[in-house]
Amino acid sequence: MKNTLSFLKQLINTAGLSGYEASARRLVEEAWRPLTDELRVSRLGSLYGLKRGCGSSSQQKTPSVLLAAHIDAIGLMVTTQVGEFLHVIKIGGLDPRVLPGQAVVVHGREEIPGLLVQPPDHLLPSRLKNQPVPIEYLLVDTGLSERALRKLVRTGDVISFAQAPLEMGEMYIAGHSLDDRAAVAALTEMLQLLQRRLHYWDVWTVATVQEEETMSGARTAAFELQPTIAVAIDVTFAKGGNDGSQYRLFPLGEGITIGWGANIHPLIHKQLKECAEEWEIPYKVEPIPHRSGTDAWAMQTARAGIPTAIIGIPLRYMHTVVEMVSLKDIQRASRLLAEWITQLEVDVMEKLAWDEG
Repeated sequence: MKNTLSFLKQLINTAGLSGYEASARRLVEEAWRPLTDELRVSRLGSLYGLKRGCGSSSQQKTPSVLLAAHIDAIGLMVTTQVGEFLHVIKIGGLDPRVLPGQAVVVHGREEIPGLLVQPPDHLLPSRLKNQPVPIEYLLVDTGLSERALRKLVRTGDVISFAQAPLEMGEMYIAGHSLDDRAAVAALTEMLQLLQRRLHYWDVWTVATVQEEETMSGARTAAFELQPTIAVAIDVTFAKGGNDGSQYRLFPLGEGITIGWGANIHPLIHKQLKECAEEWEIPYKVEPIPHRSGTDAWAMQTARAGIPTAIIGIPLRYMHTVVEMVSLKDIQRASRLLAEWITQLEVDVMEKLAWDEG
């Protein structure tokens, strides 16, 4: 767990915004290289890691499972410069209520520290007074002169958050980009567990790109790799505060979630539940009756359709710079995946008829 925490902190401290994931991908590539048999980067920038199963030497095609966790993060992009200030637009979903006052890094011709600020209330339109300020009215102040700023920053340059990760309480960590770097850490720990396991199936671990905007990383990975089945590992909403929607949320640090709904294959859902119960891994079923909004949504409809499932890691304060997860839940997700893969039978495809029962 100590190594997982250290790796996760490195990931959080690395930008890798949606569509610009190279810096974060390089960290994952370094971590996965000794744990996989094959490692390559897709045309769109997703990282593919193959851990071969013991069935790979047989004459028949070995079944494979694709495990996807997206590497991209939310952030901002420069739209224009007005005087000494930068106007921005969001990359991915962002809650504007928590943005003013945040430290950022502008990735221009060089990295420039800055602050995301809002104008005084009396300079805003009357309808916005005493209200959360929309992103189009927020400004980035770098402290540079107008002339110096124009030399270093162009329209389209991206801006990442600079909040340092914070260890909190017992086994909690808070920071930006935990959606979905927490799941990338879980996949990395799972690969470490599989070093000591015998498994028949080939395992593709994929750090997908652009989930927050296009889901193209998962869609193209599923199309190219043609896995037998696929699982998306993502974060889900954890309880926080006392609002009336708590019944739809999940306790932080008390277990992972296993999705159930139209985006999830019934047999894989059943297998994951039975495996969690066998190994006493705490979990809750997460109802997802609609499109899940995760990589599973894209993978399920690749080619002729791929049986998919979703494992969720509860996270507080989603799409803010102070997201919070439990390291225990990351560990639980990694162990469930490792145990389930170890138990996958050779002939499981013969049982993969869609049966809601």
